[in-house]
Amino acid sequence: VPDHRSAHPRRRRRGGGVPPLIVRPERSSCGPAYQPHHPGQPHLPGQPVPPWGPAPAARPSRAGKFVGAGALVLALMFGSGVAGGALALALDGDGGVTRTYSAAPVLNSADLPKIAAAVQDSVVSIITDNGEGSGVILSADGYVLTNNHVVASASGDTVKVVFADGKTAQAKIVGTDPKTDLAVVKAGGVSGLKAAKFGDSDGMQVGDQVLALGSPLGLQGSVTAGILSARDRTIQAGSEGQQQDPQRAASSISGLLQTDAPINPGNSGGALVNTRGEVIGINTAIATAGQGSNGNIGVGFAIPSNKAKDVAEKLQRGEKVSHPSLGVSVNAAEDGGALVAAVTPGSAAEKAGLQRGDVITKFGDKVINDSNDLVGAVQSGKVGDRVEVQFKRNGSAQTATVTLAETS
Repeated sequence: VPDHRSAHPRRRRRGGGVPPLIVRPERSSCGPAYQPHHPGQPHLPGQPVPPWGPAPAARPSRAGKFVGAGALVLALMFGSGVAGGALALALDGDGGVTRTYSAAPVLNSADLPKIAAAVQDSVVSIITDNGEGSGVILSADGYVLTNNHVVASASGDTVKVVFADGKTAQAKIVGTDPKTDLAVVKAGGVSGLKAAKFGDSDGMQVGDQVLALGSPLGLQGSVTAGILSARDRTIQAGSEGQQQDPQRAASSISGLLQTDAPINPGNSGGALVNTRGEVIGINTAIATAGQGSNGNIGVGFAIPSNKAKDVAEKLQRGEKVSHPSLGVSVNAAEDGGALVAAVTPGSAAEKAGLQRGDVITKFGDKVINDSNDLVGAVQSGKVGDRVEVQFKRNGSAQTATVTLAETS
């Protein structure tokens, strides 16, 4: 591929790249896992059998491989020096409120350039020692929202930000939240930046048109178009090419928006916008066709703007981001539901009397068909929520009330 940097200063083709994010849906975690064996993993020959015995076999995963949409070290839970705790993200529950959906206008192709032009100045490139990602401007004085796995590749506490006009600035990492894969940086010596306008991600409907903006493969200012393919997706994330640490549970990100707008390495942290030019998601992951492939196949994921904005505001203020935990590791059960592979000592689940081998079929008012359903249901709650759980133990239907705790 020819190098076009001399022809267009905003297009930069950066070489290299690092192992991308992958997903293992059959190994879900709703909180901290036992040590040292990873609950939910089949027992392997030559490994010591954990105190509770080999975990029950999970159903074969029907999901594909998911990779981080950034040409950077995808720290998450599997790289060296990564902050502890599994990723966990979900939309807030409705709380009994009836929501009215307001569809974004459907536009023809002639309208899309206007939308892209209106948003491009609010999207930046973020460069670290190991690669390049994207970011969205939060404020005129230099706060920028991006993915945690983008800044996790920085060797120190600063990154380089490249604005749409080609100007650059050093930015300090203000705060990170690995569990939602979000981070905020603050560019120094800048003012008058164009902050992005955030829209209501809960108001988006499947089929709505969207645009993805960012720096795929270092090509800053790139725009792609598609639709919102699905809502409320849950993925399990790891790092391709790196051996999974058996002492860590799989990283779960739930409540995600799915889109077929082409997203590629380098788009991480960039904007997914609606036809009003509002940011309704932060691009974070993509699916690939198989081993050795990490390009777009039309299955990408974005963190909903409502969640992203809430986390970003807390990080800007230096506040802790709260994450609910049930304290179990689960697999998909043969006949439906989430099979409890392990219960963390002292967790909400243990206090409520849940045991290894229980099959959770309902969490509050949400029917649980597999382990991903349970991850999403738990993360849609709040710390301190009291939730009735329906489960089967040895074929007998039972109920318990759990009080969601803070993820450690």
